[in-house]
Amino acid sequence: MKAIRFHAHGGPEVLRFEDAPDPELRPGWVLVRVRACALNRLDIWQRRGLDRVKIPLPHISGADVAGVVAQAGDGVAGWGAGDRVMLQPGLSCGVCAPCLSGHDNFCPRYDVLGYQSNGGYAELVSVPAANLIRLPDSIDFVRAAAFPLTFLTAWHMLLGRALLTERDTVLVIAAGSGVGQAAVQIAKAMRATVLATAGGADKTARARDFGADAVIDHHGEDVVARVRELTGGRGVDIVVEHVGQATWDRSVRCLARGGRLVICGATTGHEAHVDLRHLFARQLSILGCYMGAKPELLRASQLFVRGVVGPVVDRTFPLSETAQAHRHLEASAHFGKVVLVLD
Repeated sequence: MKAIRFHAHGGPEVLRFEDAPDPELRPGWVLVRVRACALNRLDIWQRRGLDRVKIPLPHISGADVAGVVAQAGDGVAGWGAGDRVMLQPGLSCGVCAPCLSGHDNFCPRYDVLGYQSNGGYAELVSVPAANLIRLPDSIDFVRAAAFPLTFLTAWHMLLGRALLTERDTVLVIAAGSGVGQAAVQIAKAMRATVLATAGGADKTARARDFGADAVIDHHGEDVVARVRELTGGRGVDIVVEHVGQATWDRSVRCLARGGRLVICGATTGHEAHVDLRHLFARQLSILGCYMGAKPELLRASQLFVRGVVGPVVDRTFPLSETAQAHRHLEASAHFGKVVLVLD
């Protein structure tokens, strides 16, 4: 098969469009012919190299995949060649206590497709049959590939960790990102009040278009002051944070008493500080989030199929131009998801 692989860590130039061995088809697994694969920040970190994490080389990245079943392995029932599918990007053992209780993202062997395993930057990918989600004809492969990881993460952040209710006011940091646009839509679908930040007039206008009640331009406005103004001095109940070091302090300061900050990433750096007096006196909660459980993605997918929520796609690239797609993502010029497409 053709695939994008890197044999050493570095810049986008290490990505090679080349022949690679077809993936192994194990019992209980399914071979999927990839039609679209969305990019995530994790792909860039893998390519650059991660501290204390050894990525198997040569490596095929790509967690967000949509395509058609090419072949079902032994013991697989209910799936056949030609079935249109979207993939759940979390891989787990399926037999431990967290997996059996519906919390597979707490599995001791949890992995993300394309992280320690080969992923979707290829013509074929092999996954457990349990990771298949049937895709109706009404949803195209590009939008399907853009959906799973960010909407699963945002769903788990808001509903699994922060326990969102319709009475809450939510601040979504960087609404133009994949997680940001998913969080805005999910919070609005749950009838919460949603504030968001974005950079520049174009991105703030687009954030309003998909549901934010108010958008703050973090390039030209004081985010904390605007949040206080918009909430009558109270602050917000929930902050959805994934940028990290660059926005951490103001995200904490935007919280109301009893507020919850939920974080799933640290794009700009992992060093952050909290005044513990501020933390306990205002009874704040800081919640970590990593991916989400399969049942959560299934619930989010129901809203996707019904047209209540859906990914914003910024731009598509052919698989052979993955290096250029990485450059586009790294430049932060995008609004929404960047997706690789295959014929």
